[in-house]
Amino acid sequence: MSLAIVNGHVIEPTLGLSEPMDLLIDHGVLVKMGKNLRGDETIDAAGCVVCPGLVDIHVHFREPGYESKETIASGSRAAAKGGVTTVVTMANTNPVIDNAGMVEFIVRRARETACIKIRPAACATKGMKGEEITEMAELKEVGAVAVSDDGRDVTSSAVMRRVLQYADMAGLVCMSHNEDETLAEGGSMNEGFNSTILGIPGIPKAAEEIRIDRNIRLAELTGARLHIQHVTSAEGVQLVRRAKAKGLCVTCETAPHYWMLTDDAVKTFNSNAKMNPPLREPEDVKAIIEGIKDGTIDCIATDHAPHTPTEKAVEFALAPFGIIGLETSLALVITGLVEKGHLSLERAIALMTTAPSQICDLNAGILVEGGPADVAVFDPNAEWVVKAEEFASRSKNSPFLGMTLRGKVKCTICDGNVVYFAS
Repeated sequence: MSLAIVNGHVIEPTLGLSEPMDLLIDHGVLVKMGKNLRGDETIDAAGCVVCPGLVDIHVHFREPGYESKETIASGSRAAAKGGVTTVVTMANTNPVIDNAGMVEFIVRRARETACIKIRPAACATKGMKGEEITEMAELKEVGAVAVSDDGRDVTSSAVMRRVLQYADMAGLVCMSHNEDETLAEGGSMNEGFNSTILGIPGIPKAAEEIRIDRNIRLAELTGARLHIQHVTSAEGVQLVRRAKAKGLCVTCETAPHYWMLTDDAVKTFNSNAKMNPPLREPEDVKAIIEGIKDGTIDCIATDHAPHTPTEKAVEFALAPFGIIGLETSLALVITGLVEKGHLSLERAIALMTTAPSQICDLNAGILVEGGPADVAVFDPNAEWVVKAEEFASRSKNSPFLGMTLRGKVKCTICDGNVVYFAS
């Protein structure tokens, strides 16, 4: 049965399209893009933007081991509600995803329970211990699209060098969590004025920047691809900028909370504003936005990190790091970047579709005839209030609760199937 999406404004970054157009989908394939198309069923996208399904290359779906926080099924529903049709899941589950059998488990569970496309990252080192590298060629063969010990950095520079070399030989990108744990140990928020006033142990920016610098130097030494995860500081952006100027194969991401919020959000001891790396200061927010504008920051990811209300309802220092983000990411991009004139909507869509897809070599984030029918339809002008009870995620740990945002997903289609439709 064919499906036509009509009367929408199509934005497709790879083709440079931004114009009124209809789409015709049949048997999971985008069969035609043009004018006055008709199908057996029709979705009227009048007043809406129609774009490729969004791609998020940094999410935590917690399965196996922490299903009370999130499962592959619930995480996929949250993604669909946010217009996301492809995600790369991190490997710090329990047990961790460090062997072929565990990758196959994620692939199988995704096939059985997910409504969108799940592409697993596998561990860079066995047990995420930073000592012995994983069997990367084997991991790729069974479905891994990247390697990462996200949640931890690889402490040994010698081991990290081998991680980069072997990942490169296997044709996988290495995604690095950049943190000197000896500097960050015991910290709960950004080290600075607010941490001093609040009496909360801080995490200095240097803990992130030292490891960004080291990992870039190792990427230069090996010639391997390196993706820097969740950049937060002005100096971190500058380090990536210099690496790109040297022609290194270095990419990076940031997350919406790093341009929407500063560490002022912690002043009320709101544990939903606790994440790692932590919220930084106004000059860092300015640098993040500038890095997005000038292309230093390649893509936007959420670092969707669910935790139960019980886990977060403790004193700030004892609460776990992490926030959810899949259902608010598009609206935060529109509200914080597009509406404020920092980016065009077309550029914003590219940062959430084609750019992340290219980093992990995914067949996603595009709308082309004969390609997969992964589509997001959203109203860029619709305003809505973030409410915990409306999240599809199992967890509700968002610092944006109660905030009014602009831009609302109306429909998400994955492989030709409507996986979310706003009532």
